[in-house]
Amino acid sequence: MDKLDQYRVFTQVAEMGSFIKAAHALALPRASVSAAIQQLESNMGTRLLHRTTRQVRLTADGVQLLERVRSLLADAEDIDQLFHANQRKISGRLSVDVPSRIARRLIAPALPGLLRRYPRLQLALGSTDRAIDLVHEAVDCVVRVGSQRDSSLVARPLGRIALINCASPAYLREFGIPEQPGDLAEGHWAVGYASATTGRELAWEYPDANGEQQMAVSSRVIVNNAESYIACCRAGLGLIQIPRFDVQHLLDMGELVEVMPTFRASSMEISVLYTHRRQRSRRLNVFIEWFEGILKPCLES
Repeated sequence: MDKLDQYRVFTQVAEMGSFIKAAHALALPRASVSAAIQQLESNMGTRLLHRTTRQVRLTADGVQLLERVRSLLADAEDIDQLFHANQRKISGRLSVDVPSRIARRLIAPALPGLLRRYPRLQLALGSTDRAIDLVHEAVDCVVRVGSQRDSSLVARPLGRIALINCASPAYLREFGIPEQPGDLAEGHWAVGYASATTGRELAWEYPDANGEQQMAVSSRVIVNNAESYIACCRAGLGLIQIPRFDVQHLLDMGELVEVMPTFRASSMEISVLYTHRRQRSRRLNVFIEWFEGILKPCLES
């Protein structure tokens, strides 16, 4: 293993805090990872990692080396691609995590086109609606909807997604069509959605002259993912507030109906988040540019 590969192994171990996790992420035997770190420490003449049975931590020298190595590895990848005029040369594994509905409705249908263009690219597509640790889960980037507060990540805003209020025809026949938020106080139900961070049911949102307002709407079922949220609405269990792209096909087929179009909740920001601006690889650049293109028709104009 050459010096550059040793640096790659060191960076992975340092960021993941585990030899086993680093070995899995790099698709290497654990023994090879341990040997690479031992050789690097021997060549450097210093200990770079504190090892215990529970965790791996950087020494002071390790912290200093990691800062320099990150830039070096980013430059090395740029150099590797420097004379590849044909973008089909972009290769390797890219791990991304996106909300489940975005994976199903937007990414999966368009993915064959991306892989035809870059046949040597492998995409590991995770689809969760929870916050994840990009470093410890070896994820290159995540797509998230809503305000982002994690200052340790680089966020690239892509635009805003429009939200609509909707219900099933069966629900509207049984409970009537609400014309304004005040109608929801009595005689109507919402499908509850539990916050991924607090577990509490999110309030119904609507605009008025004083800005964005919230109100509690009675619910008979509370869910914690978008698939169940939409399924319960289709089953006639209540009203929902949902990004339009999520349900446009159901609106077109008449399985859901938009209600209170003048009382839509504020649109939501959608962003790509990743670590360390200097480590943004060409694989990641390709994915972000491609995803931005397929997302554009769904954005608020």
